[in-house]
Amino acid sequence: MDRPDWDTYFMDIAQTVSRRGNCSRRQVAALIVRDGRIISTGYNGTPRGTTNCCDGGCARCSSDAPTGSDLGECICSHAEENAIVQAAYHGIAVRDGRLYCTLSPCLMCAKMIVNAGIIEVIFEDEYSFSTQTRALFAEAGVHCRQFERG
Repeated sequence: MDRPDWDTYFMDIAQTVSRRGNCSRRQVAALIVRDGRIISTGYNGTPRGTTNCCDGGCARCSSDAPTGSDLGECICSHAEENAIVQAAYHGIAVRDGRLYCTLSPCLMCAKMIVNAGIIEVIFEDEYSFSTQTRALFAEAGVHCRQFERG
């Protein structure tokens, strides 16, 4: 019997969730797990009730702005942000949870992760994972590790 370990199981689910992302530039997902159960998922894209990014809802993503530039103009929410906000929207506590994400978190999402009380971040691919973000996790006691497929 070929059963995946827990990290593979949750990361495989995150990869599937990422396919719901509506950002025209990149599809990313995050899920929050507590006591071995998924309590929230999130993917990147425009806010609820607005035009999807892939349908022209975000002017920055529809432009020819280079990757990493004009991020203050992007209205898309990040997957980690959406996973935390969705839990709050439904009254679900994320404290002491673990966050699985398909890409490493940015500094903004790291601050939310710390303030939400999430104790561990497991990410698959590294994307602009800054020294400042790593230092913030370390100082706050949030364990962070990269998942490697076996």
